[in-house]
Amino acid sequence: MTVRDVLSPFTAWKNVFLDPVTIRDPLNDRPGAPRYRGFHQNDIVKCIGCGTCETICQNGAIDMIPVDGVQTKQGDSGLRPRIDYGRCCWCALCVDVCMTGSLTMSNAYTWVDGNPDAYLYTPGIDKKHWDNAELGYHRPQDHQLTSRVREHMHELEPDVRICSFAEIVDGYSVEQAKAEADRCVSCGLCIATCPTHMSIPDYIAAVRDGNYERGVELLYETNPFSGVCGRVCTHKCETTCAARHEGDPIAIRWLKRHIMDQVPFERRKELIVGSLPASSGKKVAVVGAGPAGLTAAFDLAKQGHSVTVYEALDKPGGMTRWGIPEYRLPYDIIDEDVDLIRAVGVDLRCNTAIGKDISLTELRDAHDAVLLGLGLQLGRGTRIPGSDHADVRKAVDLLRQATAGEDFGTPRQAVVIGGGNVAMDIARTLARLQKASFGEVKVILTALEDKAHFLADPEEIKEAGEEGVVIIDARGPQHVVIEDGKVAGLKTWRVKAIFDEQGRFAPSYDQTDEQFHPGSMVVEAIGQMTDTALLGDALTEQLAWQRGRLQVDAGGRTSEPWLWSAGDMVRGPDVVTAVADGHRVAASIHAMITADGGAK
Repeated sequence: MTVRDVLSPFTAWKNVFLDPVTIRDPLNDRPGAPRYRGFHQNDIVKCIGCGTCETICQNGAIDMIPVDGVQTKQGDSGLRPRIDYGRCCWCALCVDVCMTGSLTMSNAYTWVDGNPDAYLYTPGIDKKHWDNAELGYHRPQDHQLTSRVREHMHELEPDVRICSFAEIVDGYSVEQAKAEADRCVSCGLCIATCPTHMSIPDYIAAVRDGNYERGVELLYETNPFSGVCGRVCTHKCETTCAARHEGDPIAIRWLKRHIMDQVPFERRKELIVGSLPASSGKKVAVVGAGPAGLTAAFDLAKQGHSVTVYEALDKPGGMTRWGIPEYRLPYDIIDEDVDLIRAVGVDLRCNTAIGKDISLTELRDAHDAVLLGLGLQLGRGTRIPGSDHADVRKAVDLLRQATAGEDFGTPRQAVVIGGGNVAMDIARTLARLQKASFGEVKVILTALEDKAHFLADPEEIKEAGEEGVVIIDARGPQHVVIEDGKVAGLKTWRVKAIFDEQGRFAPSYDQTDEQFHPGSMVVEAIGQMTDTALLGDALTEQLAWQRGRLQVDAGGRTSEPWLWSAGDMVRGPDVVTAVADGHRVAASIHAMITADGGAK
């Protein structure tokens, strides 16, 4: 027996003078500890219905359900978590994983009700007395189940990349890609935002598992331009990623690229092409070898239809080839995507101009359906004084010439008008050509918008500045200055407002704040439109138009029953939207030509 054993009865007497802790009515009088894990609370405004809590719950105690007053919108599924307290073990994993911090737990732990169904309830919707309780369990600030920061994507340094058109972005290593994939909680909000509704959580899981062939199969279920989109997709999906609520969104675009980079082209072809279906006997003509037209051709050929694609230029790809510089999108990536589409039986004929080499009437008579998949090949002009000079050029024309390797006369100094991606692309292209020709960059870019409202992607703006492009925002072009018959530069005024009180485009300026921007070439990059000359006057008049866009029904069919349209001329410039449009139009054409009779 120890001394402690002998003394312990006496040391207990110290408690005789303390207040008793026994509570006569424990159901009503005894509060939980300040951080007790009691009944759930949910801020339904902060909640985005991502379902991460449902996924992590190992007891199946959480179901995502629609609730009155909460609407589905971009970045919000419209669902909210319902808790089953017959299953809940109060582990708080649902709180720890909540991406918005909306789900917490009060310190209330007593609830008496004779109706067992009452314990199946939706926090924040089914009102409870603990809804506004401040005490309880909240995820600690430093407690994080996933990393807040995306894996760094290595790029060429500005002083290196300005010297060539080599691709800037290196792509993820396997280790980086798996680490980035581990950040994804598979909420699926990205799927609804993606125009093609790609199986994003599933292909990210394929990266995590190292199953790249499965990843390729998932990509091609909805996107035959996965190589292209892995590099230049507008990645709208990332704007609704649940991870953005507590850090960086998942690098969804770069993970798509990573999958494509890991599987050799010939193996991709084996995985996707398979055995070709029997011929349906139906023929479809597609005008334009861009993402919309070729996606539709891909779908229709896989369904057994004979598809011929007519392209006026000598190489396919549409505006992805002729409008995006190679430092962003290498041409061999376009070639691989197109070659796989060819492999499913699509007949692609380049150097064939509709209206010159063959008429639309001939296509209509020889096919069961015709699809127009035209891009935005023509640039819009400012129509300011002096803009009719030969050295006032359109950005899309120069980008096309640069892609073709044509010498258009690199200017010693250039001024670009515009604040979108096309403006950044031509400014950065001119910068590279100037560096090669003159050893220095002298490009000024002016835009109506202030930098916070530029239409260009933030990384485009940042990289252009790093490469020596001088970006001057909130400047309105007024006059191209001509001296001795040559362009000398551009005069601009400070922009006071771009829109009037009714929201209409009506820029106003401070005429007292005038600047002169020197340059021997002025480039307009303020918008694009489709070259519709191939339609002819009669058909152009018969079709329905609105603000330069061809009007179609939900399936892409125009007012002429034999003619469909998709892509930029219908939706505006966006690669992944063009792909989605191609799928939609292909489904409509397939339904028509396989219906009884298949009448045009």
